[in-house]
Amino acid sequence: MRSTPRPGAVSSTVRRGLVAAAVLALGSTAAVATATSASAAVSCKVNYSASEWQGGMSANLTIQNLGDALNGWTLTFSFPNSSQKVSQGWSGNWSQSGSNVTVTAMDWNKSLATGGSTSIGFNGTWSGSNPAPSDFKINGVSCNGTPQSPSPSPSVSPSVSPSASPSPRVSPSASPSPRVSPSASPSPSASPSTSPPPPGTHVDNPYADATGYVNPDWSASAKSEPGGSRVANISTAIWLDRIAAISSGSAGNNSMGLRDHLDEAVRQDEANGSAPLTIQVVIYDLPNRDCSALASNGELKIAQDGLARYKSEYIDVIAGIMADSKYSNLRIVTVIEPDSLPNLITNVSNFQACQEAQSSGAYVQGVQYALNKLHAIKNVYTYVDAAHHAWLGWDNNFQPMVNLFYQVATGTTAGVNSIDGFIVNTANFAALTEPYFNINTTVNGQSVRQSHWVDWNWYVDESSFATGLRNALISKGFPNTIGMLVDTSRNGWGGSARPTKASTSTDVNTFVNESRVDRRIHAGNWCNQSGAGMGERPKANPAAGFDAYVWIKPPGESDGSSSAIDNDEGKGFDRMCDPTYTGNSLNGNNMSGALGGAPVSGHWFSAQFQQLMQNAYPPLS
Repeated sequence: MRSTPRPGAVSSTVRRGLVAAAVLALGSTAAVATATSASAAVSCKVNYSASEWQGGMSANLTIQNLGDALNGWTLTFSFPNSSQKVSQGWSGNWSQSGSNVTVTAMDWNKSLATGGSTSIGFNGTWSGSNPAPSDFKINGVSCNGTPQSPSPSPSVSPSVSPSASPSPRVSPSASPSPRVSPSASPSPSASPSTSPPPPGTHVDNPYADATGYVNPDWSASAKSEPGGSRVANISTAIWLDRIAAISSGSAGNNSMGLRDHLDEAVRQDEANGSAPLTIQVVIYDLPNRDCSALASNGELKIAQDGLARYKSEYIDVIAGIMADSKYSNLRIVTVIEPDSLPNLITNVSNFQACQEAQSSGAYVQGVQYALNKLHAIKNVYTYVDAAHHAWLGWDNNFQPMVNLFYQVATGTTAGVNSIDGFIVNTANFAALTEPYFNINTTVNGQSVRQSHWVDWNWYVDESSFATGLRNALISKGFPNTIGMLVDTSRNGWGGSARPTKASTSTDVNTFVNESRVDRRIHAGNWCNQSGAGMGERPKANPAAGFDAYVWIKPPGESDGSSSAIDNDEGKGFDRMCDPTYTGNSLNGNNMSGALGGAPVSGHWFSAQFQQLMQNAYPPLS
């Protein structure tokens, strides 16, 4: 169910938080000779902004078309300093020769109507100085930013976006906010009501004052295990990981379809009395799903009309069921597409399937379509997956991810209000809190950021990461009512291996390794981790800014098979699930840390369930 968390490239210096912005208005009435009709007049405005740190930068460019409609565009500019280099670009085809940079449009953002805009961006490097470029041209023509009257009869009309929602903008936004300190206090969320509002009301926190839906399938599996009755009545999420699961629920450990679960939720709700009931559903079937992994690849492919099928056969069907009036009293929480948007930030350069997801716009358009459909149902709540600290906690991942979330949200019908919140650590193992050190801890004059484990990340646990992310999202433009969820189903790390105090070592690596409660071999390891335990039980309003701790990954359901297993669910074999695998550059060439004998993702894994109970923290009673 989970793709490989990818550590970002790490800067060797502390970010200086410098923001350089230059608005460049460029224009001309000259005819365009390429990619547009001969009568089209180019006039545009380019907004360039860059966040920089010593030797590195993350830049965003917003192109606004003020002239005739364009059906294709090429942007060119030159860096003033010969040391300035583009290392990774997005939302366009980037190339650089000397100081000259060329960006051509993707299929999904090549058409710009008069007044339309699109955003692109890049990560780069520099030395000496990092001045902003100023000679932007569109299709070889400089512009002055003055709108031109459209030609009377342009021969090319802007093409219709393949999505029903507004055109996606995959890159970071034009004005990245300064980084929020990890130690900053979270913005307060709205106080929970003292009495439940009328059933069906869209509330600020769907977990407040509510009971949680108990999945009979998972509960039966838990009860079949010795000692499993201790957790069998805990609320876990329903994973819709293929189209067939909507109607039959035949995939993995589930025998019930979505209607079956919602009908059962209504029954449980009626049995619970006046308290509302919250049921959690994972939306998880984007085309080219989990583009950087194999264990949880999905059934839909972009090249095989996957986006259209995702909309019509998956999202439309789910939304139609959830909109049934007999479910209107339920609080239906949807977790939107684990791993998808984070992959566009970190894994496009290394994986062809991720490149296709970006160049086609399928991930962005798919998420926007899901948000538009689900947000329109007043008792449905949308939480977008935001990976975890050991994936996005570095400078060159963190702010670009915030910007991408904002661009995706503002491209929906309801804008930022289409998202109720964000979830971190979905189906992962990162500790909720490291009790014996934090990011500001120093050892013999060295920051813990210099340790091999932290590796210059700005966060050491999910609590601080979720806090920093929420603050940055609000600074970016999201409302201060957004709430964070943390999946705590497998991040307890109890048992005899759990440290009970901080190390006394004066070596920073030894100190961190002896003090950390997260006992994985490497923070990038993600599959069926040996030694893991159940974490905090689900609870509402556990801290300011947090809507809930939740169990989204049902404990005992495998992340992927330990060896190749034939299946009809589109799930391959990922070596990160093989306990004999010695790793790769993404996990520091460490062992995978996976348990042996695992079935394909989503299927019941008894040995893992027993281990999770044994190492639960807080311990099970």
